[in-house]
Amino acid sequence: MSLLLKDRDYVADGSGGVTVVQDGEELLSEVLFRLTARRDSFPFLPGLGSRMDQLRRVKPSERESLALQYAVEALEELTDVVAAGASVRQEGGALWVSVELLWQGTRLAVTAQLEG
Repeated sequence: MSLLLKDRDYVADGSGGVTVVQDGEELLSEVLFRLTARRDSFPFLPGLGSRMDQLRRVKPSERESLALQYAVEALEELTDVVAAGASVRQEGGALWVSVELLWQGTRLAVTAQLEG
């Protein structure tokens, strides 16, 4: 059981509490957190997060392969999920990363907007 995060804040449940997620939803919440948190920004958890913020610094042709590499790194501590693919698109100034996952024989996908 975990608490749902959206836009780096907890989601209200409508009755004064926060939304609780379980199973696959919990996994996706954890994956999104790990992909969007800047790697090495937590002093006591140096391996937590990803290097996705570095995608803006590389050529657009290199972004997808690096996004997959960064996703694999960010999720390596999660034993039951594997990053199987990644795509990157730019809309105006926003950079969107989608990561395909394999979890318990099921394909899942998450998409996140990277802050810039």
